[in-house]
Formats: sequence, C-alpha cells, structure tokens
Amino acid sequence: MSGSDGCVVRVAVDPGVALEVEVTGAKGRPHLVLSNSLGANRAMWDELVQRLRPAARIVRYDNRGHGRSDAPRAPLTLDRLGRDVLALMDHLQIERAVFCGLSLGGLIGMWLGANAPRRMDGLILANTAANFPPSDLWTGRAATVRSSGMAPLVDSTLERWFTRRFRGAAPTRVAEIGRALLATSVEGYASCCEVLAQSDMLSDLSRITCPVRVIAGQHDPSTPPSRGSEIAARIAGADMITLDAAHLSCIEAADAFAGAVQEFLGKTKK
Repeated sequence: MSGSDGCVVRVAVDPGVALEVEVTGAKGRPHLVLSNSLGANRAMWDELVQRLRPAARIVRYDNRGHGRSDAPRAPLTLDRLGRDVLALMDHLQIERAVFCGLSLGGLIGMWLGANAPRRMDGLILANTAANFPPSDLWTGRAATVRSSGMAPLVDSTLERWFTRRFRGAAPTRVAEIGRALLATSVEGYASCCEVLAQSDMLSDLSRITCPVRVIAGQHDPSTPPSRGSEIAARIAGADMITLDAAHLSCIEAADAFAGAVQEFLGKTKK
C-alpha cells in the first residue's frame, strides 16, 4: 500500500465472503475509510475522493451485497458489518483511521465508535440516524425486492436521494447512481434492510469518545437534520454541519462535503 497511486484488492472477511476495497490518495496522510449507503457502492464517493486524494490515504469499500463485494450467506447484523471494517483495516495494516459513513455507513460508524474506540481517530456520520423506525418498512422492502427485484425501487429512491434541482442539473451522474442501485444484489440489499429494521444505536452514542462530525442534508427526507441533531446531542463534543442537499450530500453538495471532511481531518490529525 505504498505510493500515491491506487490499488484494488479483495479481502476475505468470512469463509466464502470477500469485500472489494480500493485504496488511493497520498502516502503518509491520515487514513480515511469510506462506507457506502444502502443500495449504493463505493463509486458514490467519487467526488470526495477526487477532492481529497492529496490530503488523505483513502480506503473505500463495497459493503456486503453491494458493488463488487460478495453477498451475505447468512442473516446480517450491524455487529457483522462493523467487524467487516475492522477486518479490512487489519488486512491493510491500518491501526487507526477516521471513518466516514453515509446512511447505513453512518450507522456502521456509530457501532465502530462505541465498540472499537482504539481504532477510531474520528467519525464523520453523514445523512444517517441512530435507528430507522418503523421496522416493518424495512422488512417489507426486503420482501418486495426478494419477490420483485430492484427495478421497482429505482425511481422513488433517486427522488429521495437527490433534490429535483440536482436531478435536472446532473442527469448523467444521477443515472449512474440509479444503475448502481439496480445492479445491487437482491439478497445484499434485503439483508441490509433487515439490519436497519433491527438496529438501534441511540443508547450507545454516549459511549463514543472520539471526535465526531455529523453532516446532514437540509432537504433529506430519509434522515432529516433533526435525526442528525439527535446524534450530535448525545455524543460529547460532536458538531454538526447542514448542507444544501438531499440524502447523498457527498455528491449533491460535493465541494461543501469535501471541505467539511478535510477540515475535520485537520482537527483529528495525530
């Protein structure tokens, strides 16, 4: 993992299950681990990687059942998704990192902050929440994709993920994200829906002691700013930034998102 050029590796995290990981950015800079949302893949971070490549050693990966990572072979839990990150860090010989996760990725970040504090230099929790009620919304969506596939979800998901303004201004990028959603493994998506149905980190937030920045989207219908405020209020010293974007704020408000991440990296540099 030397130099500033990138590489892609597959890392076994369970028997028969490997995740695809991409490492890029500047050698000797702080490690920044990026975790995608439900239904996306690591390409959702393209804008951020482009802007931060000189400032960080960036590790982005596809969560189980997403992108080029293997689909789960058993029911998933938040604990399992969190331990996947630790396995990736171990494989890459990364002792500590700043972790940035969006939506499902942010929930994974909360688990890491509470359960692996010695590995985290900081957390960026973007467009996320500590729980995602009602649970039957997610179990119902899991059942829907298992019976009907991903196609019926694409249009409504893109409407939640991006404002009408951005969908009109950047149709090519929105279409790329839609194709990634459509290509997501049915079982991978459904299993992660079930993780959202059963997970609740609210009572664990007070255990997080590393620096935390919460990022919210002003126009995010899935995890509105009130859900970000709920997180920030329960973590000592956490701050919060609200961007002019919907759910995938790292794409829609790319400059502001990257600026918030870079500033945070400067504050947490060891």
